Amino acid sequence: MDEEQLDDAADNPEPTGGDDQLLSHWRAVASTHQVSVPPEMTGPIHEMTRNSQQREQLPFALLSRHEKMGEVLYEERLYPAGFWACVSSAQDLYEQSISVAFMKLMRFICKENSAGQRHYLGMTVPVVSHIHVVSFQKEVETAFFLPARFQSDPPRPADPDITLVHREPIRVVARTFFGTTTEETVGHQIGLLWEIVGGASELQADAYMVAVYENPGVVRRRNEIWFIRRSL
Repeated sequence: MDEEQLDDAADNPEPTGGDDQLLSHWRAVASTHQVSVPPEMTGPIHEMTRNSQQREQLPFALLSRHEKMGEVLYEERLYPAGFWACVSSAQDLYEQSISVAFMKLMRFICKENSAGQRHYLGMTVPVVSHIHVVSFQKEVETAFFLPARFQSDPPRPADPDITLVHREPIRVVARTFFGTTTEETVGHQIGLLWEIVGGASELQADAYMVAVYENPGVVRRRNEIWFIRRSL
């Protein structure tokens, strides 16, 4: 992260004040995605903020790193098999789909699960949105990898829109960027990465992933574009 990005991150932290302040902040951010945050999200937002320093990192094996003049252009990584909690959405805009889906996942993480009333499951990062492009229609599946202690016995979601999916290992080409994840910014970053890799034939061209490492309430957050390799 360069000096400007560090300054931006310091200037835009997620607030740690009362519930009203947190809800107002998230609503302001959500408005840029053309979605609203209902009052019942106050509890999950507070819980996620309180536990923001205890996020479990999704493990991976670094296969290679590609640099130019000291800048990391992209990395190749292998992520393990395991259970993911997933929500599919097809709103008008990409940012609307991921916002609606993430609020559902937050409620599952914070209380709406079979592990017990108001049982906080714990959070893993990044949260990954898988975009399938079919006939110019975009369907977005937003998901997070269940924490290690729940991989052998996944808690069931109360929301029927959330499904638990066991995915096989996935090999990706990943490039980091910072800021908001809108249809415009994501599309720009996808174009940059395609230019860098030269449209490699071994990468899927009809699907890609966006990985987000901070809550949507953090304005200047770390993200990655993932291109999926056709085989391990």
